[in-house]
Amino acid sequence: MKQRVTTAVVALLIFIPIIFAGHGWVDLAAIVLGLVAMSEILVMKKKLLVSPEAFISALGVIALIVPTTWMSQLSSRLSDAFIFYLFVILLLLWTVFSKNRFTFDDAGVLTLGMLYVGMGFHYFIAARSVSVAAIFYVLFIVWSTDSGAYIFGRQFGKHKLAPHISPNKTWEGSIGGSLLGTLVGVIFAYFFPFAGHGIGSMIGLTLIFSIVGQLGDLIESALKRYYGVKDSGKILPGHGGILDRFDSLLLVLPIVHLFGLI
Repeated sequence: MKQRVTTAVVALLIFIPIIFAGHGWVDLAAIVLGLVAMSEILVMKKKLLVSPEAFISALGVIALIVPTTWMSQLSSRLSDAFIFYLFVILLLLWTVFSKNRFTFDDAGVLTLGMLYVGMGFHYFIAARSVSVAAIFYVLFIVWSTDSGAYIFGRQFGKHKLAPHISPNKTWEGSIGGSLLGTLVGVIFAYFFPFAGHGIGSMIGLTLIFSIVGQLGDLIESALKRYYGVKDSGKILPGHGGILDRFDSLLLVLPIVHLFGLI
């Protein structure tokens, strides 16, 4: 527990100032976090981090993460989606030139990984570009939902939520987590309101985001269970990898964008 707390404190001391600094600092942080997260998928897939597929997927995830304005100097024919498509084609070509040491299945996993990681961190940058309040609104929902799920699960948990992939999670913990996440998120939104959204709509939206965050956690649990690993990585002692810490955010942020808050 001491190691876990120490890691959390050090990480926050680095992470929070970067968020307040904004601009290029957030862009750079998102790219670095995305590359580490992508490397965790490669390692789980038992692929070398120094390999053509690692290099291609790194470029692909960067293409998805960077702000749209970074691509504005390129030809109008080269949209973000088309550039990403080119990297997918390179992965498919590598299945040919590697003589099937790198397979279509491998290309599919890395393509999904690039989308999963890249879009999540892209909207991390987008949220910060809206305001500091916008990114902290999402962070507080995720953090309080996780804390609530842990506290309520420990105290009242009896009915398993998804024992086949995450045996410690319970329905009681999940409901308690969403209630606390919604309460914290709505209080934050009251003091730092979003234009065009009253308190009534924010209650409903915050509840949705809290539930989505838990689904993001379960997705990553299913990924780890499939590959037979306890943690996605070891970069954060006591916490695991970047995917372990950002799994909820990677799903919540694009949904927050979908509802027009970022």
